[in-house]
Amino acid sequence: MTSPHGRRLHLAAALDHRPACEAGPYLESARLAERGALDFVTLGDSFTRPGPDALCVLSRVAPATRRVGLVPTVTTTHTEPFHVQAAVATLDWVSRGRAGWRIEVSTTEGEARLFGRRHAAPADVLWQEAGEAADVAARLWDSWEDDAEIRDTATGRFIDRDRLHHVDFTGTAFSVKGPSTVPRPPQGHPVRVVDATEPAARPVAARYADVALVRTASPAEAAATRAGLRASAAASGRDPDGLRVLAGLDIDLGDGEYAADPGHGGGGPRATPRGPLYRGGPVDLADLIAAWHREGAVDGFHLAPVEPRRDLERLVNGTVSLLQHRGLFRTFYPGSTLRDHLGLARPANQYAATGGTR
Repeated sequence: MTSPHGRRLHLAAALDHRPACEAGPYLESARLAERGALDFVTLGDSFTRPGPDALCVLSRVAPATRRVGLVPTVTTTHTEPFHVQAAVATLDWVSRGRAGWRIEVSTTEGEARLFGRRHAAPADVLWQEAGEAADVAARLWDSWEDDAEIRDTATGRFIDRDRLHHVDFTGTAFSVKGPSTVPRPPQGHPVRVVDATEPAARPVAARYADVALVRTASPAEAAATRAGLRASAAASGRDPDGLRVLAGLDIDLGDGEYAADPGHGGGGPRATPRGPLYRGGPVDLADLIAAWHREGAVDGFHLAPVEPRRDLERLVNGTVSLLQHRGLFRTFYPGSTLRDHLGLARPANQYAATGGTR
């Protein structure tokens, strides 16, 4: 469903349950998000905190859901891009085209010592590597053409080797020959998500991300960042309409409409040391979402519940239901893949058109 100005509103939610390790809370939350027709859910991960592996958890959630997109955080620093892309491609197959990948970097010396391969590096260097990882992932996803699998039992041929391609990629920190060990994912390219709040991440978001997250309490700042990302995307040769920019907010819906602190509720979110926080009720949150989207500040919101079970339930049953009632958000999914939900086309295979490496 589109807004009066013709742009579809996109909504996503974080599933983080600390320190839950069993699958139950994640399954429950993902199903609730799906009931609200949210575009996708995210699950955070890093080398600095204990907890289950995000990609593995969402691989467990995949067969228990049918439509909602599944986006784990997978760090590119200290990990092998070949293995990362294969794991994300596998999630896309397991979920039948609902996978995404939230790209993140690891900046601390303590994290570096966990691997013992290198020292910590500046954020701009790490984000350059992350961009290369995003680039080579797309090449590896394309290293199998869509019809490369033959599965001809009569002749014993499983693969058409003429439709497999070496990527022969050399970057600043790694090189990859290819092809991938996993056939081309159902979406062609699983959706790549980048938090573009910090300036060092913005070039990667503009060039490679399908979804950019911006954490700010100011709609004017969000609008300026969105405009800058779209301009940078166009400068890199991309169609800027292929980039969705979502505002990231922590939400605390425990106090209701009339118990909001000054600057919250109808007054909007407040900047905190942990990032922008909205504290109020579901109705005021719906008004905020509608206003920011109507003004063109963002394409939607990525909302992180402060109290996961309570706030996600109030988000879906209160805020989302109200937006649906107003005709501002869909009541059912427009397709079966995450790209369908986001209104993004399935990318063409870069090797099928050229018949070889690039």
